[in-house]
Amino acid sequence: MKFLVSTILLLITATGAVGAGCKEENYETKVSGYSECLLMRRYGSTTPATMVVWLHGNISTGGPANYQYPIAEKFAAVFASYNILSVALVRPGYPDGSGEFSTGNDNGRADNWTRSIIAEVGSAIEKLRLKYKPKSVILVGHSGGAATAAVLLGMSPKLAEAAVLVSCPCDLVAWRIGRRGAPWSSENPILWIDEIPATTKVIALTGTMDGTTSPEIAESYIDKLKAHGNDAAFLAIADVAHRDALGTAAVSEAIVRLIKGRNSEESQRQERPIQTKGAKP
Repeated sequence: MKFLVSTILLLITATGAVGAGCKEENYETKVSGYSECLLMRRYGSTTPATMVVWLHGNISTGGPANYQYPIAEKFAAVFASYNILSVALVRPGYPDGSGEFSTGNDNGRADNWTRSIIAEVGSAIEKLRLKYKPKSVILVGHSGGAATAAVLLGMSPKLAEAAVLVSCPCDLVAWRIGRRGAPWSSENPILWIDEIPATTKVIALTGTMDGTTSPEIAESYIDKLKAHGNDAAFLAIADVAHRDALGTAAVSEAIVRLIKGRNSEESQRQERPIQTKGAKP
């Protein structure tokens, strides 16, 4: 059923069956989901080899969702030699400090990893992929954005080739234990693992000083991904708290590691000799 849902969602996006959410979609500051208009910033190449998409956290304490902008911009500049398109998205319902909001509902900045909200993000990323035609897409999510990215890997299995999950509450049930408030109805990333292609690569990182999302949650998620057959790794970022993790060098290094791995695989495929049927090796 999950695969059927994801297939239908991708077909709708590809055929344009759902009207654009933005009246003035420019793929620089605005991109449409299924029915919402998401704010964004675009940095780097417009003919990229790799598109890196940055997703912010829930920012439950308030304020604009724009801390991913300078991080995405810096990454595009520092690693320009890899021919990067770096896109920072603003999830549905959040402002970015410019006076504008991504349309949609942030659900009070809680319990907002629902299927419909995540589908809006996935649709926007798919439109960006169709527009810029990168060879590969890497999702980089922080906190609630990491949970969103992790669900998208299973919900839309052809959307991205890899992901970097930073401070990820990748097991919703384990993460909510001991927390106040009603139980959440959001998607649980760990339950989508069986839908993730075995070729998808994932690196998860959590700070050792993270008091919001314990490292053990992401580490357990990675262990299950490995058991599923995926190339996956967990890295602890020493002496880093929850809010500071996305901008660390460790995250940039993880993204570059995935890019280099992808480039190496492509190079090996190109260098393999063509074997003629019946010919001696």
